[in-house]
Amino acid sequence: MDQAEEAYDPQAVEAKWQARWSDSGAYQVDNDDPRPAYYVLSMYPYPSGRAHMGHVRNYTFGDLIVRHRTMMGHAVLSPFGFDSFGLPAENAAIKTGVHPRIFTEERIEELKSSVRAIGAVYDWRREIRSHDPAYMKWSQVLFLRLLEAGLAYRRNAPVNWCPGCQTVLANEQVLSDGTCERSGDVVTKRDLEQWFFKITDYADELLADLDGLEWPERVKTMQRNWIGRSEGAEFDMAVVDRPDLRIQVFTTRPDTSFGMTYAVLAPEHPLVPDLTTDEHRQEVEAFVERVRMASDIDRLSTEGALEKRGVFTGSHVVNPFTNQPVPVFLADYVLMGYGTGAIMAVPGQDQRDWDFAQAYGLPIVRTVEPPDGWEGEAYTGEGPAINSQWLDGLSVADAKAKAIDWLEEQGIGRRKVNYRLRDWLVSRQRFWGCPFPIVYCEDHGIVPVPEADLPVLAPDDVEFRPTGESPLKFHEGFRHTTCPTCGGPALRETDTMDTFVDSSWYFLRFCDPWNETAPIDLDAAAKWMPVDQYIGGIEHAILHLLYARFYTKALADLGLAPKDVREPFKRLFTQGMIRLGGTRMSKSKGNLVAPEEILGTHGADSLRLAHLFVSPPADDVDWEAVGIEGCSRFLKRVWRLALPGSAAPAAADPNAIDRAAHRLIARVSDEYERWSYNTAVASLMEFINVLAKEGATPFAIDSMLLLMAPMTPHIAAELWERRHGTDIHRQAWPTADPELVKLESVTLVVQVNGKVRDRIDVSPDISADDAERMALGSTRVQDLLGGSPPKKVITRPPGLVNIVV
Repeated sequence: MDQAEEAYDPQAVEAKWQARWSDSGAYQVDNDDPRPAYYVLSMYPYPSGRAHMGHVRNYTFGDLIVRHRTMMGHAVLSPFGFDSFGLPAENAAIKTGVHPRIFTEERIEELKSSVRAIGAVYDWRREIRSHDPAYMKWSQVLFLRLLEAGLAYRRNAPVNWCPGCQTVLANEQVLSDGTCERSGDVVTKRDLEQWFFKITDYADELLADLDGLEWPERVKTMQRNWIGRSEGAEFDMAVVDRPDLRIQVFTTRPDTSFGMTYAVLAPEHPLVPDLTTDEHRQEVEAFVERVRMASDIDRLSTEGALEKRGVFTGSHVVNPFTNQPVPVFLADYVLMGYGTGAIMAVPGQDQRDWDFAQAYGLPIVRTVEPPDGWEGEAYTGEGPAINSQWLDGLSVADAKAKAIDWLEEQGIGRRKVNYRLRDWLVSRQRFWGCPFPIVYCEDHGIVPVPEADLPVLAPDDVEFRPTGESPLKFHEGFRHTTCPTCGGPALRETDTMDTFVDSSWYFLRFCDPWNETAPIDLDAAAKWMPVDQYIGGIEHAILHLLYARFYTKALADLGLAPKDVREPFKRLFTQGMIRLGGTRMSKSKGNLVAPEEILGTHGADSLRLAHLFVSPPADDVDWEAVGIEGCSRFLKRVWRLALPGSAAPAAADPNAIDRAAHRLIARVSDEYERWSYNTAVASLMEFINVLAKEGATPFAIDSMLLLMAPMTPHIAAELWERRHGTDIHRQAWPTADPELVKLESVTLVVQVNGKVRDRIDVSPDISADDAERMALGSTRVQDLLGGSPPKKVITRPPGLVNIVV
């Protein structure tokens, strides 16, 4: 068959180039590479099986950047790994009896195959798997270093318990409706001995350093709100007739203290038994037990009858500002985890306090004067202080400052900063996770496992029970061990680490995954870190992204990561989700479109191009709007035009076509830098229309292929090799000649009273005066003016002159 008549066969072309990239290690990069370093990373994926369209979209963006930056002259680090611990594999083991390791490794191979099938390239030598014993060893070493530094600790705490998963959840894993993000079960509370990381030690730094990150503002706002820094005062109140008892409250509005008419404690506050009088004890205990079964989300909800959400303890405390007693209540909307677990209630300045006061018949005293005509209830705005004795007339800010000064002078209070952020609970009652390197000895308490004995591995011969309980609790061979300190009998910790621990440092290990003497090679990490471009979903804003920032800072402080690398990810991009039938694609909903269906017909390049073309990358996408057919037709046109020996028409004006190619290079290069891939594809589609109409030149075709190479790597590589015998992905990114980018002429639109009356070809750098002169000199304009001067001339060179008559 004549080459010019050869049809485009995407499956054959793509298989050829995927094999070549894999066999040649085309995108492997060494740590001593002299080119400027650039680190591109897509978020550590959980291996759930074959890639879905969300994966395709994510990895297409990442692969495009890797290829583009390589052509720009960078040494690009592009590793891949698997966040391979997790609940789905354990649930599968409970249902099928297949060991989680076998289940997980089968899913890994499926996902790897899918990723390769879309043409995404990685340095597979650096592959990491969380369940690999070599990686587990270093995860356990890092835990021990955090423990030594006082950044890991164990305590009894009320925790979020999922009855379906039979495990503890971090606050971030409880959805807004109070259910588990995985199973959908209603989350309750339990008291358990748990391991925590002291992320709160880094609250200020985590908050301050957000300003320097090139992240979506939405993500930074979510983290700021989750950290939740608030300034105020903490002060003590004496319990009436109980000189041995004092309640400590935190408030952000000490200026309103004269309006405190009652105080409220969290039901789990340790002083509740002491404050509850015998007369009210039965009612209080029943209330406390009921609240224990509720989620934090339910407790913070504004819905529900408030008279059912509180109970009087029978005790009173003295308001130090008025020296008057006020009753002490319990209420479900006060949480022990924030502030002191006790609040002063000022119904005049807080709507929830107002509603509670109304429900329980408590006094309401305003302490800030509302504006004239105010008809609302609680007033939270600015205004002068009232009913506040020595604060009266002061602004809110001045009254706050004076109230805090008074508390400190009296020796009963102090300035205080509080955070919504709580320490990271990392214990999970699961089997398929990294074990804690800890044993418990009767004589020596908590004892770390020596580094020489790591990793601690879970046994394979375990029984997965339908209750979901961790089989490690029942494996006598695992539980019973010897104390490393005294050699006596000891019990192993049977909890495993939260899987977010594994994903909080993997990006550092990628820098040198072969290192056998340290978890992180400091020199390699200093070369590559921070990650230049991180790509993933916004759903990780207050989970993985916050934990990874904490880990990076803590490890740097401990000398385990480079001292000057305080943030893991310099730039973050969060891609939009894909919907089908109006809802997000997901396996659980059964509304997935398998990429294989498209790969087998139109090919990977058509699928990639469709994802890039459908919308701006950050926008959510309706699958129905993804134009696979149109992108496939475009690539066939490119094939016919660029194939050597094709019947592509020669340009009648080659110089004009080459100038258009330079303008295309400038425009598409700018669109790449701005992540405006949808408009870049549109520019390429417009350009091929120009070539089809006005003819092509070799330079124009080559420029188009170079610009397409990161987007559609297979067809671009095949056509370039046929045209030049070399690898397009080893070519330099094209650059536009600034002189040729300039248009020789543009059209100046002349309007009279807003209506187009003439069009004139002018120089693109025409001045405002010259544009006005040419417009007024137009025969059509002169006819309309009839010799009269215009009332006004609005000039916007080089494109518009509007004459007002």
